[in-house]
Amino acid sequence: MPTFTRPTVTLDYDVVGPQHGRPLLLIMGLGMQRVAWPDAFVEALVARGFRVVTFDNRDVGLSTRYDQHPAPGLFDMLAARLGRGPAPAYRLSDIADDGAALLDHLGFERAHVAGISMGGMIAMHLAAQHPARVLSLTLMATSSGRLGLPPPRPRVLQVAFSRPDPAAGPDAAVDYAVRMFTTLGGSGYPTGPETIRERAGCQATRAARGTGINRQMAAIAADGDRSALLRQLRMPVLILHGSDDPMVPPAHGHQLARLLPHARFELVEGWGHDLPDALAPRFAEAISELAAAGDA
Repeated sequence: MPTFTRPTVTLDYDVVGPQHGRPLLLIMGLGMQRVAWPDAFVEALVARGFRVVTFDNRDVGLSTRYDQHPAPGLFDMLAARLGRGPAPAYRLSDIADDGAALLDHLGFERAHVAGISMGGMIAMHLAAQHPARVLSLTLMATSSGRLGLPPPRPRVLQVAFSRPDPAAGPDAAVDYAVRMFTTLGGSGYPTGPETIRERAGCQATRAARGTGINRQMAAIAADGDRSALLRQLRMPVLILHGSDDPMVPPAHGHQLARLLPHARFELVEGWGHDLPDALAPRFAEAISELAAAGDA
């Protein structure tokens, strides 16, 4: 697959869809590779005329790793959330600039942008830092980061704290992914453990997990509250959030909707914090409708 190099980072990326389709940049979430976008979702977008761009965020997959920086621990992340301690290896705004630079590399002056979870946070920065580049913005299962919003549910934290050592090997990573994504699934759209195992195995075979997830978590913690940043946004915005999201509870989506009164907010009943194939057509159609407003 192609790569693109800018100062300090090389990004692995892919582009699919019609040559002259509407550019759509997808930004993946915490610790996940670009191949975590399900084929059913990407194919549904391509069928609606999008030229879909995906990339490995820095410190994950086949993009540049930052292993020269120690993996932050829990107390480091808490300190970062309070604005104390050492600066993170990079910030979410840096990953947003990676996305904008990739669009430059591909010759896309403007694009539609969608991000899930941490990817949604990065997409917020991309839209705020490069507003003329973003035709529309879709925020999926994500948060402003405001203090006081509800934390992940205890069962998610329990699984998260059982994450295996990065040196444990691909089998341990796949077993953990099955536990985690079974926990993250919603009541209305569960993804079977066989499908989760297959998707996790694809990532484990493609690239070792490493410690990038810790540095990405530190970047999230250091980012703080994005509420003021969000109030600046004027492009068409779609907020998609699940009623069963145990990682980023629905209150986060409702707060985003209050910050962005011009946005379209869809609370999807029975959806958790994942990308079930059953919702691919609904999500793709919603993004397509939003893109039509952005193109206009």
